[in-house]
Amino acid sequence: MSSAEQLTDPREESAFAALFERHRGELQAHCYRMLGSFEDSEDLVQETFLRAWRKRATFGADGRSSVRAWLYRIATNACLDVLRSRPRRVLPPQVAAAGAPAAPPSPPVDLPWLQPYPDRLLEPISPAADEPGAVIVARETIELAFIAAIQHLPPRQRAVLILRDVLGWSAKDTASTLEASVASANSALQRARATLRDRLGERRTEWARSSEPNEEERELLRRYVDAHERADADALAELLWEDARLTMPPHPVWYAGREAILIASEKGFDPEFGHLRSVVAGANMQPAVAHYLRRPGESAYQPLALDVLRTEGGRIAEITSFVFPELFPAFGLPSTL
Repeated sequence: MSSAEQLTDPREESAFAALFERHRGELQAHCYRMLGSFEDSEDLVQETFLRAWRKRATFGADGRSSVRAWLYRIATNACLDVLRSRPRRVLPPQVAAAGAPAAPPSPPVDLPWLQPYPDRLLEPISPAADEPGAVIVARETIELAFIAAIQHLPPRQRAVLILRDVLGWSAKDTASTLEASVASANSALQRARATLRDRLGERRTEWARSSEPNEEERELLRRYVDAHERADADALAELLWEDARLTMPPHPVWYAGREAILIASEKGFDPEFGHLRSVVAGANMQPAVAHYLRRPGESAYQPLALDVLRTEGGRIAEITSFVFPELFPAFGLPSTL
């Protein structure tokens, strides 16, 4: 049975679901880029499935679309519907001044923070033999810096940039997906690229790392884990650049500079707070460490935070410490240690 037959036969829901599953990973990564939220990407990939099932009779109406392109069009427009009704995803530096308060304030009500994305969900994504247009997820298009930067783009510009520069679609196909003219799609792309240059800088690729950590990076991660488990502020200081930065979503606070970060670590290293155990993880194709906390009088270590690191020249330039312990299962991390 051909793909088109599967899509147009209402009795073949199981076959349609199997066909959709072949593309689920890349579609969820696409929704994550569009929305900046792992949780929303899960919801939107399911919404894409439902919309595709309802519209299955329209597949191939133009005589050209592949299943993959058809699903991407549906996913993109589903995400645009969400973006038109919700505020953009943000990071703490966008809503708070630098500083080192004794305790982070509570998150603002209904402020949607950027979330990390599990590497383990990216690993299975690869081109299928009959889908030559598919591409392996590029690290630089899933890392936090890129995801944070594109949240500044208006929804349509964001969609155009992702379709053109991430997925490699033509201007004509992009315009068709968004029901726009080629000229307006090209104009939106130029504006989006200009915004990204302002946010990321022309030389951003010089600090981009490969998908697999090298020995220097593995040693840096080992020392980072060791410093936290030993509550050793001096050891942590040795790993940080002087102008390193720490953010702690969903708390609207950030710490600029090594000294501020060490002040922030004082609470976590205080014996009265508890004892940390840390596990190397993977998020957004960047080095990551999951922290678990055993509070005084307790026997088990409970999920605390996931640190996603940006490294430069053998040291840590930025730490994004996501205080979303409910996301640990998505990263394949245990519920307790």
